[in-house]
Amino acid sequence: MRKPPRNSRKRAGKPGHNAARQDRRPPRFSREVPVLYEDDAVVVLNKPAGLLAVPIKGSDTPSALSLLVASLKSKRQRALVVHRIDRFASGILLFAKTNPDRDTLVHQFLAHTPVRQYLAVLRGRLIMKTGTLVHYFRREGMFQQLRTAKDPQAARAELRYSVERVFADASLVRVELVTGLQNQIRAQFFAMGHPIIGDRKYHRSEAEEQRIDRVALHAAHLQFIHPRSGNNVSIDCGPPSDFQKLVQDLSHSSRR
Repeated sequence: MRKPPRNSRKRAGKPGHNAARQDRRPPRFSREVPVLYEDDAVVVLNKPAGLLAVPIKGSDTPSALSLLVASLKSKRQRALVVHRIDRFASGILLFAKTNPDRDTLVHQFLAHTPVRQYLAVLRGRLIMKTGTLVHYFRREGMFQQLRTAKDPQAARAELRYSVERVFADASLVRVELVTGLQNQIRAQFFAMGHPIIGDRKYHRSEAEEQRIDRVALHAAHLQFIHPRSGNNVSIDCGPPSDFQKLVQDLSHSSRR
């Protein structure tokens, strides 16, 4: 990987338990994943959709971690996981290079202090242009199942959203995570009756979507405290071409 210049900066129904099998053929990946920021303590990657964040145990399928480990080997540096994003989501993914740096960053994520913003394209129009969603989920297998606050095994999920664009029967929203459950954004909007377009895992009919080949979810912004300097690091990452094309197609359809 090349180091960049320093100044670069529900609907009703149950989730589709066979949805993972319906995901289309995974793409092939370059050995070089774009670097958004790098120094002696951290690396921030722009993970393409379909690439695992971390390896699957017992599999040799490439992951952002394995590719980064290989690229840093010649510099005798390490890559350590700080957080994850969904395989079929794209965008910002942070790694540390040393154990102390990782520990500092992980504590930040456990305290929910980093600012994590995503772009998502939802089915339907949201009544409120801005809002806060709070749900309770219990993870069962690979899915987050909706529960109530009375369930002692349920975890609280909270996010804030704002609608950026409205189409004929879809909405582009910016989402800021308050908590950080696996699949949280997908599960919460599904629970609201507005599944993310292309998310066949939680809404199996999305397997019929032809305009995008994966869940329309992109990690667009990350702000955290640098583990050594104590300075704010702010990273922005525009959505990839498939996400942009979906938005364009929806916009054109709305004008007809």
